[in-house]
Amino acid sequence: MLFSIAAELSTWEERGPSSPAPLTRAAYEARIADVEAEASGPNVRFAVDVDAAVVGTVSLFGFDQLARHAEVGIALAAEARGRGIGTSAIAQIVEFAFVRCNLRRVHLEVIESNRGAIRAYQKAGFVVEGRQREHAWVRGRYEDILRMGLLRSEWESGPGSAVS
Repeated sequence: MLFSIAAELSTWEERGPSSPAPLTRAAYEARIADVEAEASGPNVRFAVDVDAAVVGTVSLFGFDQLARHAEVGIALAAEARGRGIGTSAIAQIVEFAFVRCNLRRVHLEVIESNRGAIRAYQKAGFVVEGRQREHAWVRGRYEDILRMGLLRSEWESGPGSAVS
C-alpha cells in the first residue's frame, strides 16, 4: 500500500517541492533506503488504517532535540482523502508529539492549493507562519508553499487538546 501511495502522482503533486513522480517500485525502495540512511536522529512513522486496511502514513521527522520541535508529514491514498481520516491522523500525531515526545512545537509545509490538507491542519490548531512564493512546480505551474506551525501552549489551550 505504501508504494501505491508513493507512486500516485497526486501524492507528490500535493506534497511539496518538486518531488519526482510517479515512482517505480525500485525508485521508491531506493528513496526509502536513502531516507533511512540519511536520518540523523529519531524519526517516527505510523500507519494510518481504516477497518484494518492501511490507507497512509503520518510521521514526525527532522527532530531538533535542543529546541524541541519536529516536522509533521502525512500521506494518504486518494480514496481516504476528504473523509476526516487525515484530520484524525494529524490530531493523533500532534498529541503524540506533545505528550509522548515532549516537543514544544511542530511544523509542516503544504502547497497552497491543497485546501483539504490546510483545513485538516487548521482543525488541529496549526496556523500559517509564512509563505514561500512560487516555490514548487505543481501540475504545470508554480505554487506557493505555506509554512504552518503549532505551539504546545496553543494546543494545550485549544478545543481539541486532550489536556484542556
